[in-house]
Amino acid sequence: MDGSATFPDVTLAILAGGQGTRLGGVAKGLLSVEGLTTLERLRAFGSHFADTVLVANVSQPYDRFGIRTVADAVKGKGSPGGVHAALGAAHTPWVFAVACDMPFVTEAAARVVLDARSGDVDAVCIERDGRWEPLFAAYRTELVSRWGEALVEDPSLRRVLMRFRTRTLPVDALRAVDPELRALANVNTPEDLVRYGVTLPQR
Repeated sequence: MDGSATFPDVTLAILAGGQGTRLGGVAKGLLSVEGLTTLERLRAFGSHFADTVLVANVSQPYDRFGIRTVADAVKGKGSPGGVHAALGAAHTPWVFAVACDMPFVTEAAARVVLDARSGDVDAVCIERDGRWEPLFAAYRTELVSRWGEALVEDPSLRRVLMRFRTRTLPVDALRAVDPELRALANVNTPEDLVRYGVTLPQR
């Protein structure tokens, strides 16, 4: 944190998620694009932020990357639990959350979301085809206590967000800087590997 961050009041939170069962159980942060793992690409993206934190309940595959890592504070809650852990670990007023299998996020795309923050908003996310994109979204860290209370209900991320002052942006706002919406692309299936030019890690 040398003061040169583009978003000095924001922590980048990378959610490692599960073990990529549809891709043979690989750690998805180790998927490779153009010679770099997705986690290396996200670590470079993290230079735009005050800090970067990785949320991973199994940290061993990622130890070599030197990213501060935390586990879920409330186990077994999936992505909502991962965001909660990130909110609790952040030392900044805001968190920008992404998944570790999103190789094409950019500063310009993140700016679309982060520039939509305001004093009367708790969270900002993109809405596409009626669905919210809560893993390319900004969250106030002060939500952490109420977010933890919401986890009792095993909610979806959208259900948690509906408790708060959430601003949704039309997907066309993102298309203005990312016409193909590559920033929202995540790699879940063998078909995605082909579509996005992603390779599996060496065993």
